[in-house]
This record gives sequence, C-alpha cells and structure tokens, in this order.
Amino acid sequence: MKAIIEKILKQAGVEGVIQLTMPPNPAMGDLSFACFDLAKKMGKNPAEAAEELAAGFRVKPGMTIEKVQAMGPYVNFFFHAGASAKLVLRQIKKEKNKFGASLVKKGEKILIEYPSNNTHKEVHVGHLRNICIGNALVKLYEMAGAKVIPINYINDFGVHVAKCLWGLNNLQKGKKSLANKQKWLGQVYAEASKFLAEHPEKKEEIKDYLRQLESKDKKIWKLFLTTRQWSLDGFVKIFKELGIKHQTTFFEKDVKDIGQKMVGELLKKKIAQVGEGGAIIMDLKKYDLDIGLLRKSDGAGLYLTSDLGLAKVKAKKFPKVTQSVNLTGTEQNFYFKQLFKILELSGFKYQMTHVSYELVSRPEGKMSSRLGNVVLYEDLRDEAIALAESETKKRHSDWRAVKIHSTALALALGALKFSMIKVGPKQTIIFNIKEALSFDGFTGPYLQYSIARMNSILKKSSVKSNSTDLTILQSSAEKQLVLKLAGCAAVTAESAMKNDPSQLAKYLYEIAKLFSDFYEKCPVLKAEKAELRSARLELVKATKLIMENGLQILGVPVIEEM
Repeated sequence: MKAIIEKILKQAGVEGVIQLTMPPNPAMGDLSFACFDLAKKMGKNPAEAAEELAAGFRVKPGMTIEKVQAMGPYVNFFFHAGASAKLVLRQIKKEKNKFGASLVKKGEKILIEYPSNNTHKEVHVGHLRNICIGNALVKLYEMAGAKVIPINYINDFGVHVAKCLWGLNNLQKGKKSLANKQKWLGQVYAEASKFLAEHPEKKEEIKDYLRQLESKDKKIWKLFLTTRQWSLDGFVKIFKELGIKHQTTFFEKDVKDIGQKMVGELLKKKIAQVGEGGAIIMDLKKYDLDIGLLRKSDGAGLYLTSDLGLAKVKAKKFPKVTQSVNLTGTEQNFYFKQLFKILELSGFKYQMTHVSYELVSRPEGKMSSRLGNVVLYEDLRDEAIALAESETKKRHSDWRAVKIHSTALALALGALKFSMIKVGPKQTIIFNIKEALSFDGFTGPYLQYSIARMNSILKKSSVKSNSTDLTILQSSAEKQLVLKLAGCAAVTAESAMKNDPSQLAKYLYEIAKLFSDFYEKCPVLKAEKAELRSARLELVKATKLIMENGLQILGVPVIEEM
C-alpha cells in the first residue's frame, strides 16, 4: 500500500526518498506524509505546503485511495476499505508464501556464522538466543533476496578444553559418567573451573595440558578426541531439534595453525610488530582500537590467531561472498572491531558484520558456564514440555497421549524460541518460563493459538468459491486487518536490514490482536449474508497464511489444533 502512495507523490513532483508514517489513530488516516522538507523547497511553511499538495490530488471512484486530507504539516491518505481488501487479499492468494518477500538484499551472498559454541561445555539458554536469532536471520535474508550460507565455527581447543580434560583425569577418577555425556562434560568443566580458582597452584598443570594439546601429545590426545566427539554428537541432536542446518562446520583445531602462519606473514609485511616480551601485536590505536594481541610471548595462539586462520579458510571456500556475518553476545563487540580492522588491513575485501545481542539472565542474575549456574537448554526444554503437557491435558482430557505430547512439544519450542526473538537484540532478556508459556499476551503460544482458532473457523466452513466479492469488506476492523497484512514486505525487509527479527515478532503479534478484534466484531460463519461470509473467510485464510509464514521464518512451530 505504501508503494501506491509513493507513486502518486512522485507524480505530484515530490523528489527524493519518501518517508511515510502511520497516524496515531485510524480516524486521522491510514498513512501520512510529512511536508517539512518539501516546504523548504517550496519556500512555504509546512502547513501551507501540505494544503497545496493535498489540493492537487483528485480522487476518482474505484481508486484504492478514498480521501486525501491535509492536517497541519501532514498530508494524510485514507484507503478505501473494499478496494484495499480486493487488492491485498488477491495478491496474498496469488503469491502465497512468497507474499512479503522483498529485494533489499538481492544479489548478495551472505555467510552467517552461528552459534559458534564450544565443545566440552553445555548448550545453555544463552546459546538458545543465538540459535533463534541466527535461524530467523537466515530466513529473513532469503526473504530479502539473498543467497545465504549458514556455517558454524566450533571452538574445540583452548583453556576450557584443558580444564575439562584435567578435571576428568584429576577429579572424576572412579566416578560414573552421566548418560548424557555432553551435559556431563559441562559439569566437569564447571567443577574443574571452581576447583582451580580455589587452588591457583594448579595453574601450571593447566598450562602443561595446553602444551600437550598444541603438540597432540598422546598422553591426552585420545581423551581429547573421544570427549570432543561426545560434545559433537550432543550438538547434532540439539541442532536438529532447533532447526539449524549448517552448510559447513569449521573447527578451531583445524584453523589455528593457519592463523599462526598468517601472523608470521603479517610480521614479515610489517603490518604486525614484535611487542613486549616477544609477543606479536598490531598497533590499532589510531583507529581507537588499542593493541591487538596476535600471538603470546611464549608462541601460543589466541582466539584472534585462530579467527585469522578461519577468515582465510572461509574466504578460500566461499570466494564470492559479499558479506560475512558473525553472531555473538555484546561482550565481544570490541573484539570483533579489532578482528575486522586487522582483516581489513590484511587485505580482506568483503563486508564484515558483527550482529550482537544482549545475554539472557535469570531473575537471580547473570549466568556463567565457568561458575556452573547456567540454565541448560535441555533442562529448560523438558520443564517447558512438562508445563505444556499439564495445560494441554486440562484443555483436552479426551486426547490420546501421543497427541498431547506432540502438541506440548510444539508449544514448548514455540514458547522458548519466541521468547528469545520477541525482544530486540540490544535488550537483555530476564527469562521466565511461565510467562513464556502463557496463552495471553506477547508470547509464542498466543500466536500459535491464534492460528489454531483460524483453522477451527475454516474447518467449520463449507464455502468454496473463486468469485468472492472482496469489496464488501467495509468495516473498520476488516480494513485495519487488511492494511496490516499489506505491510508484510516492509516489515520483513526492515527486519533483514536491521538484523532484528523482533520487528517481525511484533508485527505478527499486532496481526493476532487485530484478528481477535475482527473476530469479535465481525461474525464469520454467522455473517448476515452469504457473500459477506465468503469474503470474511477469505480474510481469515489470508491472515492465517501470513501468520504461518511469519512463524516459519521465526522457527516457531504451527499447531493445527489447540
């Protein structure tokens, strides 16, 4: 609908980028154009410019625009309800799940790296937020016309691995492991971290373990490979459940030596320098990025060293990438600024983007794998399923156990995923499982229930018509719902451009609320006329399609019946 207004404004002589906004209430119009910039060009005050612009429009019968009116410095446009319904609903019916697509990223080839998790640690609720945002961005980029390559980079080396292996050898002898070995390794790491913090004299032992890892010493290499595989097996199961599909997975153990060679090359080219004690550094102070440490004085690599190697491997494997996206927590903002500047100075040409997000906290405070106070994804999922099963049994005591469980699983995953996405990436989430599972308010189950209600309406209907007169949808509730559906492409485009799936989540919630208002005020199955009943059913179908498409982008399961 915005495209219609933009076209007539350009025909009226308005130049440049046209910004349209929604008035504070429908009585003031459906879209507004501010005349401040136009007034400067005309040499008039904004109100006069608005009056003159509005007076130049001629509304004719059958047009989508019903009225144009100047209100102060704004020109407000009113859409004709019936004409809008005909235009929008026919387009949705024709385009189906392609409705809402845009071309804002057409021609781009985007590499997106997530969730960049670590072996020998558990998958916790913080990883869940990363995964949910990453999955949604992949779909949003695709909706925007880009070719998307999802990859993962797993940190399977470093201090955390050394601590875990040390803990297995020194704190777990004679103890039985958990059946879930991925979870057990996380517990061992947390226990070892706590013990080592209380016994600093053991610090040299951890350094020795690191040296053994670096040299692939047979004393610990077999244990490393075995435990590493335990972690990877656990990741496969969780990633499948959460809908992650990586095209390629890279590992730190395979790129760290390449990174070390790159550091040597940077030193030869005098891009890097020898710093204090023999460490290799890059002076980034003139970019307000302090000193970048590329190699320790003892020759050992760091995260930065390995990330240089990873960048080289990615560039070789995917040479035509136009943008490389990293998705991590905001605490790594400065690190990625350093990394991207070093890569830029090293000759990397493609656009590098760091999409950051705030962490997930419990009401008690911040979580930490090292401290062992994280909420594990699997524990959270199981708790959510139990609560959802209890609620489903209350509502449907006649359902079979299999149907109750499958519905509960979909509700649980919907609640968890939506709660991770509905808040903008720059906002911290204080997670509350009971709030996430609520059927009221801004939650996944509320949206799932809205679709189930639409399904119920459509199942009870026997109307099958291809010649429905959609122009009879004249009420305010019908019009507002139609116009909201029309804005789908603008929302998905904005979500993709701003790397913010919460924009789409809010949009779907607004649709659900408008549908609820429409359902209350506009009888569908009991409409006074058959023609009106048929038209309203088409509106229900279109709303259901947009809602289902949106939830699919966000990774939230659709439930047919609740």
